Amino acid sequence: MMDSLQINSDRLWARIAELAQIGAIPDTYGCSRLALTDEDKEGRDLVVTWMRDLGMEVSIDGVGNVVGTWFGDHTDHALPPVMTGSHIDTVRTGGRFDGNLGVLAGLEIVEVLIENSFSPLHPISVGFFTGEEGARFAPDMLGSLVYVGGMSVETAHDINGIDGKRFGDELERIGFLGNAPCPGPVPKAFLELHIEQGPVLEASEIAIGAVDSVQGISWTEISIDGQSNHAGTTPMHMRRDAGFAVSQIATFVRQLALDLGGNQVGTVGMINLQPNLVNVVASQALMTVDLRNTDDEVLKNAEKQVQEFCLALSKSENVEIASKVLARFEPVSFDQALVKDIISTSESLNLSVNQMTSGAGHDAQMFARVCPSAMIFVPSKHGLSHNPAEYTSQDQISDGANVLLQVLMNLAKENNERT
Repeated sequence: MMDSLQINSDRLWARIAELAQIGAIPDTYGCSRLALTDEDKEGRDLVVTWMRDLGMEVSIDGVGNVVGTWFGDHTDHALPPVMTGSHIDTVRTGGRFDGNLGVLAGLEIVEVLIENSFSPLHPISVGFFTGEEGARFAPDMLGSLVYVGGMSVETAHDINGIDGKRFGDELERIGFLGNAPCPGPVPKAFLELHIEQGPVLEASEIAIGAVDSVQGISWTEISIDGQSNHAGTTPMHMRRDAGFAVSQIATFVRQLALDLGGNQVGTVGMINLQPNLVNVVASQALMTVDLRNTDDEVLKNAEKQVQEFCLALSKSENVEIASKVLARFEPVSFDQALVKDIISTSESLNLSVNQMTSGAGHDAQMFARVCPSAMIFVPSKHGLSHNPAEYTSQDQISDGANVLLQVLMNLAKENNERT
């Protein structure tokens, strides 16, 4: 009976471990594969090899998104695919599960369906999308944004990374500048299996999160120009101190999130000072502000307050402050029918399940623009992610992959009739 079919847990776990060796961070469980680096290329080559070993048709588009599509013996090639997947790029201090789980679970599902002679009516596609993290090239979810038509290929190619290198040049350098159509073919539905990256499921002792929404995201880069001067001879009231200004903004962002309460969060994740010397007043500062909320009106209010604070600070400290939007995505609601399918499937497998919101951004929220989409979460130990200590157990991963398997089978529908 296909409703009792399960993935091969050991095989999936082994693939996760093998991919994690590429860019492995010494003496940790994590890995580092920034988008379009040599490590990313090596990881991409491995996953593409696995796709082709399964007989999947592999396509690569103009921003390096890779989609492997499997057709069963009786699949209708004219029908849109059911798609799953995620990303394999990481932050610099990343773990082995974030993104990678969703891609490799998709490959495992294809393999187990082949082994059990399941021929879907709809093709099944597994994709990994370029630069989901946004850690080298902003915005985050870059590849999937282009895939669904939210940004042109040309615009993406002209983005400069944190190292000053151009996206299009790096894409060509690693050999993943493809010619598949972009925007890409619209799937029948998109499902993404992912670790929660937060503490809620573990704390609640819940096995599965049925994700019904993703909170809005606002990334801003703020630059501050002051004047460098001697740290010992310049009176405090005569300074144009970019370092002080950046510290004031960081403090304001934290207090703002606390004051707004609810789901509001605020983070200053990057600060660079120039000339960055112990005895020199900083002349320049560069920082990022990450604001998130499930309510777009509250998020807009937070953005407005940060801008107003920067304007007042510029005047009071006699520094020049400029800002640039790196990413701005509104909150997203997922398809309620798919969410209900995840819940009912989890319950049929005797797995505890809660409906929940995602605090992190994901490729699935891009696909929600063009097709029914939803996500499946599994617990993260201690809520850790974007950290080499990120961990989800093999049993927990298997639970999530088995839910994904059943939902995908239901969406793709078995077709054993010869055409």
